[in-house]
Amino acid sequence: MSKLLHSPHLHRCSIAAIPLYKQHILHPIHLSPSLSSYVLSSSHFLTLSNCSFLASVPKYFSTSLSSRISGRNISIRAFEDSSSPETQTAQRSKSDSEENQNGTAAPEMEVYPTGEFEFKEFGAWEKFVVKLRMLFAFPWERVKKGSVLTMKLRGQISDQLKSRFSSGLSLPQICENFIKAAYDPRISGIYLHIEPLNCGWGKIEEIRRHIMDFRKSGKFIVGFVPACGEKEYYLACACEELYAPPSAYFRLYGLAVQASFLGGVFEKVGVQPQVVRIGKYKSAGDQLTRKSLSDENREMLITLLDNIYGNWIDKVSSAKGKKREDFENFINEGVYKVERLKEEGLITDLKYDDEVIVMLKEKLQFQTDKNLPMVDYRKYSRVRKWTLGLSGGKDRIAVIRASGSISRVRSPLSVPASGIVAEQLIEKIRSVRESKRYKAAIIRIDSPGGDALASDLMWREIRLLATSIPVIASMSDVAASGGYYMAMAAGTIVAENLTLTGSIGVVTGKFNLGNLYEKIGFNKEIISRGKYAELPAAEQRPFR
Repeated sequence: MSKLLHSPHLHRCSIAAIPLYKQHILHPIHLSPSLSSYVLSSSHFLTLSNCSFLASVPKYFSTSLSSRISGRNISIRAFEDSSSPETQTAQRSKSDSEENQNGTAAPEMEVYPTGEFEFKEFGAWEKFVVKLRMLFAFPWERVKKGSVLTMKLRGQISDQLKSRFSSGLSLPQICENFIKAAYDPRISGIYLHIEPLNCGWGKIEEIRRHIMDFRKSGKFIVGFVPACGEKEYYLACACEELYAPPSAYFRLYGLAVQASFLGGVFEKVGVQPQVVRIGKYKSAGDQLTRKSLSDENREMLITLLDNIYGNWIDKVSSAKGKKREDFENFINEGVYKVERLKEEGLITDLKYDDEVIVMLKEKLQFQTDKNLPMVDYRKYSRVRKWTLGLSGGKDRIAVIRASGSISRVRSPLSVPASGIVAEQLIEKIRSVRESKRYKAAIIRIDSPGGDALASDLMWREIRLLATSIPVIASMSDVAASGGYYMAMAAGTIVAENLTLTGSIGVVTGKFNLGNLYEKIGFNKEIISRGKYAELPAAEQRPFR
């Protein structure tokens, strides 16, 4: 597949605990009984687009527990429902009027939290508490006042949390840094370097939303793009200002998807792949058996391409204040000159990195001969949310991360970070179910699927967990086949707008190597018991 549908296999399964926010600094959420009963019902699921994982965790936790915890208001600051009390009152009045006119009660509509980020300024007491906590912060949490948070987004972005000794970028830490920086009085703004990325559109969408949420704080965010494609520009155009060097590489030509086939190659060497599938859209075996796209596979790829490309055109043209048709025509011209991008208003100006830093000094009124105080992504990731007054409380949510292809047991030759191993994930789920510390759980899924038996075993454990506490499945880049099957055990499912998700069938198969052996003169003799034992397991290869 092309870069459009690229979904790298991510690794490891881990559990993190998120404390509930302290009630005295939070804004209460009022929930309807119908919503609580729906979320607590494991026989229903909801696919909610445009829902931030980090922002939705406390919201859905409070929603799911509202009918179980009596006499307690679970409160949230900054992640509350976007509807105001006045709006809710108006909606109730409208429902009452409909009931009076018709003489019967209007059917009650189920309303779900949007996950919309709403920035709220700290009050005097909260500011005092934050300053007091900063006095007792660890040395590695110290940040100079007026600092600029610098983050370089490039390469692989993992859905797993990273330790201080791990390399690479972590999506949860990136998103959390945006939230912390919005409330940190020491951070004046963000300087974002964006270079070629190797991740799916689901992660791109989530990061972009956090950029837009950060801008609600009133702090500046400036982007710098030395090399830029469609994914990189999708993030960069959300910044308040965007700069690029005069020699920057820009490749805004649109999106494409491709598939390769080995059917003709196998014919020449005498190998016969035999594939059995259920579901006409299940195309996992087509690469080995066909010479071209099937009608169903073509329909599926075109639908995905149109969805992603249409979303890209709409979001980018809206961010730059252009008509959709005009921007699409501009892309179809195949423009590659950076000067033309500046003329069309797609970038703010042409500047080198050092020139942007000088501009930031002027913006913050620093002397040009002094260094601009900056804190990088890795150091700022070690700043606790507790220090900034963004966490607290005894009740906790378990976050179980499942990333990569699915297998039942770990292979002796596999590395420790080699996808989802069912026996390990099941152990973590059971530990959460047996513990009394956790009031809800998030199953974070980023998986294209894998072993069917392993998926079913994990589904069972998630189902059991959902009978004791509310469980929410949160999807990242991809949740397909076995990954989607796992999510079905949760009471609620949330996904990104561009998450590749769904289950379109089952496929399995094997290679028949008899013709190949005959061509190269290799003979063998098989003695078996049982009519289905004629082909050794070594010659069989299952397709997931």
